[in-house]
Amino acid sequence: MLFITLVKMRRYITKDDMDRIKVGLKKSEKVGAKTLSMYFTLGRYDAVLVSDCPDEKTHMKMAMQFGDIASSETMVAIRVEEVEKLLE
Repeated sequence: MLFITLVKMRRYITKDDMDRIKVGLKKSEKVGAKTLSMYFTLGRYDAVLVSDCPDEKTHMKMAMQFGDIASSETMVAIRVEEVEKLLE
């Protein structure tokens, strides 16, 4: 399953926070969560994370690691090709 996560930082992040995020996302790979891309953004949200996880619980486990430094809103994403099949 694909997930798009919109992230708002709770505080200014430090180099240590960035290192922790990298380690946490890498650690999440052991339970099947794969980070496809991450972007820092300007505007309403501070970052966008695109991930591929086997299910919602795995994604939640990944996201909960960072609850002290960020809040997030996650959407399930469906590939265009899959939607086109549903329309047939």
